[in-house]
Amino acid sequence: MHIPIKVDYGVRALVELAGNPSEGPLRTSEISKKAVIPGPFLAQVLHSLSKNGLIRSQRGPHGGHTLQMDPADIRLSMVMECLGGSDTMIGCLDDTGKCIHVPGCAQREVWQSIEKAIFNILDSTTISDLVDRTQAIESNRSHRNVPQHMNITAKGNM
Repeated sequence: MHIPIKVDYGVRALVELAGNPSEGPLRTSEISKKAVIPGPFLAQVLHSLSKNGLIRSQRGPHGGHTLQMDPADIRLSMVMECLGGSDTMIGCLDDTGKCIHVPGCAQREVWQSIEKAIFNILDSTTISDLVDRTQAIESNRSHRNVPQHMNITAKGNM
């Protein structure tokens, strides 16, 4: 299964929006900078997400983008579907007429099993899950990058 860059960027933008709920609407330029996504391409992605009801977009001086759904309800399979990433791994899975080996092809069953497993992972993973994972990774990274002298408590000054 191929994951288009548009889907990757869409997931990154949704994680950014979900990870900053108290900041209010985020502008495209803010999301672009924080998620390291090219602005013009991000604008297209956000438009698709808005059109499909995953985010709310508002123009104007106080405008920006916010999630329209709870991040725990936005599944990666939904993002794949709305951003056009639902192509099958191999053509014969959708159209058996594309393969001269069907119906006697044992490989087709393997590809179907792999595709089903991938879909199950995408369908069981939410934006909220990714926000939690991102925060855990950032927390671990910040704890490891703290200089050793900063981890020592000032026992002698108590």
